[in-house]
Amino acid sequence: MPKAPRFLFVPVSCEEGIGEYMRSTIIADAIIKHWPEAKVEFVLNSHTLYAKDCPYPAHLVDDTPTKRVKEVNDLVSLLKPDMVIFDAAGRKAQLKHAHRNGAKVVFISQHRRKRARGMKIERALVTDSHWVVQPEFVIGDVTAFDKFKLNLFKCDLPIFTGSVFARPDVQIQQALLQKYQLQANSYLLYSAGSGGHLFDDELAADRFAKVAEANFLNTGIVSVMVFGPNYTKPLPELQGVIAIKQLSSFDFINLLVGAKGAVLSGGDTLLQAIALKVPTLTVSVSKDQPSRIKRCLARGLVISCEPTVEQMTIEVERLTQADVSAQLIQQMASEGEANGLDICMAEINRLLG
Repeated sequence: MPKAPRFLFVPVSCEEGIGEYMRSTIIADAIIKHWPEAKVEFVLNSHTLYAKDCPYPAHLVDDTPTKRVKEVNDLVSLLKPDMVIFDAAGRKAQLKHAHRNGAKVVFISQHRRKRARGMKIERALVTDSHWVVQPEFVIGDVTAFDKFKLNLFKCDLPIFTGSVFARPDVQIQQALLQKYQLQANSYLLYSAGSGGHLFDDELAADRFAKVAEANFLNTGIVSVMVFGPNYTKPLPELQGVIAIKQLSSFDFINLLVGAKGAVLSGGDTLLQAIALKVPTLTVSVSKDQPSRIKRCLARGLVISCEPTVEQMTIEVERLTQADVSAQLIQQMASEGEANGLDICMAEINRLLG
C-alpha cells in the first residue's frame, strides 16, 4: 500500500436519502483507524443538509455527483487518488477516467438494477472490485449468463459483502446508555432513515415518532427516536420518547445493539439490525425498499406492516412479546455471522497491496 494512500469517495448524494453517504463514512472511518496517515476526501451534493457536517474534506457539486461528470473527472485529475470508491454512483465515463488516471476503482451496488449496471462489460473492465452490499438472499445470485460473460472478458464477479457497519464497542455503548439514561434491552430504537422521506404529505419520521409515543402510553416502554440529518423541523417533545436529531453511524450501531427491539425503514439499518440479531418491525419509506422487506419477511427475519399509526402501534406491541422476539432472534441466528466492513477492508488491502 502507498505510504499515505489517498481515497476519494463518490456516493450517491441526494436531498432525500442518506444510506450511501453513511456507508461511505463507515468505510472511511475504518480506513483512518487502520491507516491514520491516509488522505480521505468526498464528493457531495451541495444541496444536501449533511454535506456541511461531513467529517472529511468534501468537494461540493451542484447535483448528485453521477450527474456532474466533468467536475468529478477534473477532481480525479487534480487529486490523483490511489482509490476511488463509487457508492451506487458514477457514470461509465467517470469510472473510465479514474482507471486511466491510475486509481483502483471500486463500485458499490445495493440492488439488482445497480448490480446489473456494474456488470456491464465496459464498466466491469475498468472496475477493480464490485461490492454488493446486500446479503445474497436479498438480491439473489448472479445469473449463469452474467458469470459466463464476465469470465469471458476476464472480469471478476461481484463480491457479496452483506451489510456494512462498524462493530459495536461495549464501553461506547455503556457511555451512550448513561448519557440518555437508558437500560440495555429495555428500550426501543426508531429510525425512518434520513428524515426526508414522506408518507403522502407527512414526514415518515413524524409518523414513527407518533408510534413511539403511542407505544409508551400503552406499554410504558421508553423509545429513542433518531429523526435524521434531513429532518428540518424542530424536534418534537413526546412522552416517553428521547428525540435525537442525528447520530454517527457508530453511535447508532451501539444503541441499536443494546435495544429490546427496533422500528426501522427498509434501508441499510434494517440489514444491520438483522446482522446484530435485533428484533425489528420494518416499514417501507421509499420505492427501493419493498422487495428487500419482502425477502426478509419470507425468511422470518422481521415483521412488517402498512405505514399507519394504528397498524404500526399494534405491531410494535407484538414485537415486544417474548415469543415473537425469540422466534425472530432464532431465525436471524440461522443466517450466520458476517460483517461486510471486514470484507471491504480486506479488498482495499488486496487492491493497494
